[in-house]
Amino acid sequence: MASSPLHFSVRRRPPQLVPPASPTPRELKRLSDIDDQEGLRFQIPVIQFYRHELAMAGQNPAAVIRDALARTLVFYYPFAGRLREGDGKKLFVDCTGEGVLFIEAEADVKLEDFGDALQPPFPCLEELLFDAEGTSAVLNTPLLLIQVTLLSCGGFILALRLNHTMSDAPGLVQLMTAVGELARGSSSPSVIPVWRRELLEAGPSPAPYFPHHEYEQVPDTEGTIIPLDEMAHCSFFFGPREIRILRSRLPPQLRGASSTFDILTACLWQSRTRALQPADPKEKFRIICIVNTRGRFNPPLPSGFYGNAFAFPVAIATAGELCSRPLDYAVELVKRAKSQVSGDYLHSLADYMVMNGRPHFTVVRTYVVSDVTRAGFGDVDFGWGKAVYGGPAKGGVGAIPGVASFFVPFVNASGEKGIVVPVCLPPPAMRRFAAEIQRLLSAQSGGDERVLECINGTAPFLLSPL
Repeated sequence: MASSPLHFSVRRRPPQLVPPASPTPRELKRLSDIDDQEGLRFQIPVIQFYRHELAMAGQNPAAVIRDALARTLVFYYPFAGRLREGDGKKLFVDCTGEGVLFIEAEADVKLEDFGDALQPPFPCLEELLFDAEGTSAVLNTPLLLIQVTLLSCGGFILALRLNHTMSDAPGLVQLMTAVGELARGSSSPSVIPVWRRELLEAGPSPAPYFPHHEYEQVPDTEGTIIPLDEMAHCSFFFGPREIRILRSRLPPQLRGASSTFDILTACLWQSRTRALQPADPKEKFRIICIVNTRGRFNPPLPSGFYGNAFAFPVAIATAGELCSRPLDYAVELVKRAKSQVSGDYLHSLADYMVMNGRPHFTVVRTYVVSDVTRAGFGDVDFGWGKAVYGGPAKGGVGAIPGVASFFVPFVNASGEKGIVVPVCLPPPAMRRFAAEIQRLLSAQSGGDERVLECINGTAPFLLSPL
């Protein structure tokens, strides 16, 4: 059942550039061969909600954050520059010191008006993260846009838009944490940033030594690229009970050997494929699991590295097998795809990028999932405590919109911890997807009542368009 839409007005001051608080080096810095691939050349939106804090009475969150941001940019000065493209589509940061874009705003709405369950899609997102004219391109524009919107209750919303070529989720959280530390009185970040993008550059004689099926160019012969007009953006909550029901569907030898990520990813992949109703059972469908490789290098990447350090391993199955076989079939495919990723895999990928013109990962009949439950968005504290919600602002974002979902940590209205997953699908497919999730969860004893709660909107499930 759709929730009633929340509408409010936002008054914005003119956007301003925030440069580093003191002089920084003027230089040209190369991005890595992982950073500058086509699939990361887009702006990714993140949103943080903060409550009123009595101890900060009289403090303007926008002013506090803007001042801390300027001082943080002395350490993270590449963010104050602009992206340039060289030969072979190679990207560089021109460290001009121009600054990041900052917007201060006010809204006639209280945090409580958003309801007990804060999850994507968020109402009036385009007002909370304003697309300032001429700033959305990847090249030659600010690499970071931040809007701080003060709420009538004394709380505030921080929304930002990151040029994804600069950082992945851990890198962005590292930057935001630094801003929070300086906002709370520190003179320098607890983790000093490290550039070192050359660690993920191709070798002098590029020669990929892994197959990279995630970048195969697949013709869209059946017209199954998802249309982007009138897409439904919905969120689904998976608490311990839902995960337990899904786990019970696996054979005993897989139950303990499969992570929550494995099980949930497989469930979503199967359900989404069934919801899209493929015309040809021989069509190949892909799931791309974004895997953080920071801990998989030997020696490990240096502490403080904030570039993109993840891979896109892929599992492939025909529509017929994926739709007809049990959940454990998809779980095994997901586990096998993840297991191939290592530091060597990422170096092979860098070689592949250079040899093949930095292609976009395959999007035809592809679903991408990214787990940010451990990224730490919600822990970022600017002096007003931890975020009530912190993480991606919506699903479906990317250089090719509509194919990605995030796993975001979430506490529902009942105080239950779990994972919320924003999903983006055409409305008819979204209804079938919801029904498929319901079937998977209610087929076990005790599942029916909870699934009906989700469908009826008392748990974090939304059917309202963004």
